[in-house]
Amino acid sequence: MSAPAQAATGPEVLVDCERGVLVVMLNRPHVRNAINMATARAIGAALDELDRRDDLAAGVLVGAGTTFCSGMDLKAFLAGERPSVPGRGFAGIVERGSDKPLIAGVEGHAVAGGFEIALACDLIVAGESAAFGLPEVKRSLVAAGGGLLRLPQRIPSAIAMELALTGATLPAARAHELGLVNRLVPDGSARAAAVGLAQEIAANGPLAVRTTKQIVNRSHGWPADEFFERQRPLAEAVRSSEDAREGARAFTEKRAPVWQGR
Repeated sequence: MSAPAQAATGPEVLVDCERGVLVVMLNRPHVRNAINMATARAIGAALDELDRRDDLAAGVLVGAGTTFCSGMDLKAFLAGERPSVPGRGFAGIVERGSDKPLIAGVEGHAVAGGFEIALACDLIVAGESAAFGLPEVKRSLVAAGGGLLRLPQRIPSAIAMELALTGATLPAARAHELGLVNRLVPDGSARAAAVGLAQEIAANGPLAVRTTKQIVNRSHGWPADEFFERQRPLAEAVRSSEDAREGARAFTEKRAPVWQGR
């Protein structure tokens, strides 16, 4: 999971804003961006900022260097750290991410907790040489950071079961074929492609985007005969908003809409 330590190079997480998108970079390339407590807290704080700021519509998570994330920092774990944030879980994200869309921009390996971080995001953009995996069973551990819960929802359950039981690696091209990776891009361009996708989303009505994400995520557990009953109040709150009227006006006036978030 974590590589042999080298010299650290700055804060554990770097945060930047790019035209309505919060870009969160894991910045521990000397340990393949393995997660320690400070990193988990910083990710959680960045996601709090994303939810708090009205000028931000989506978030992107990337890793510095050639690895997205190798999972939990085992040296920190052996020293007694448990890199979990109350209310957010491992890495400050796996139990609660953001009300706004999150996109993982993956270069290199996203394995163990690193894969679980990517799975906690709504969309995944990956470089052609990227790879994913849940190797916990090889260390007599369980992928308890959401990997066993989310992976079967994203790819066929039998394939998810095989990956989880064997700890095998899933190449990005195969992950794309299975629908796990939304966009497969040339190596080195995952960040730019993920930010571009996030900005495409950010151009849309923020109320509609957040509610759309909410319905897609929640409806998995809704009884079929209650689908529309449960969806109705969520959709109607957006339909009656000022942004919905602005969207209609902008369309008829052939101009770009100016969203107010209300």
